[in-house]
Amino acid sequence: MKFINKTLIFILLALFTPIFIHAQENEYRMEAGGLLGGSFYMGDANNSAPFKDLQFAGGVMARYVLNPHMAIKTNLTIGKISGNTENFENKYPEGKQVSFSRNIYDLGTQFEYNFRGYGIGHEYKGYKRFTPYLLGGVGLTFAPATAKDVFTVNFPIGIGIKYKFAKRLNIGCEMTMRFSLSDNLDVTNADGLILNDPYGIKGKGFKNKDSYSFTTVFITYDLFPKCKKCNN
Repeated sequence: MKFINKTLIFILLALFTPIFIHAQENEYRMEAGGLLGGSFYMGDANNSAPFKDLQFAGGVMARYVLNPHMAIKTNLTIGKISGNTENFENKYPEGKQVSFSRNIYDLGTQFEYNFRGYGIGHEYKGYKRFTPYLLGGVGLTFAPATAKDVFTVNFPIGIGIKYKFAKRLNIGCEMTMRFSLSDNLDVTNADGLILNDPYGIKGKGFKNKDSYSFTTVFITYDLFPKCKKCNN
């Protein structure tokens, strides 16, 4: 009888100890925070110079953690893009020179893949405070202007790094390129209409379309513990 009791206790400990240990680890379902950085445009008024006419960008973000290697992120970012054809290598019809500047509002969702298991408290699983990651997704772009408001779809791809600075605090840096389905992001007034297909070459898909980039640093705070009792 004593042997049976000891065996039963051993089996129960073997079954529930991993669950208890897992519950003691710092796991949270979501992150939320803000981001700040710069934005630039690539298109008919700048087709070969990344970071040219760099402007300010900022926003908010939330990240739903699927597991230590995967997450789904949503962002709302406000930025500014500008361009100028003066001293530009490409020559436009009739030698016209055009400049533009406009605000952009970006709402997007991306899937993130961490190259290393991200987190703390999981040393036996090889999780790390620091990891690089890749991302890709889909978003919406709204760009108001006097000549024509633009509302279009964009497809972001990018890279980033993040570091768990403290138990519930994350910091990082990210660069994304937003490939839009519009060729009018650089058309903000009547003079800028030349930038809408200046050579009369219609493009399909992403060809001859405008794009823009965000390069930002972010800080987020972990929310909604998976195990409320053990994360208090």
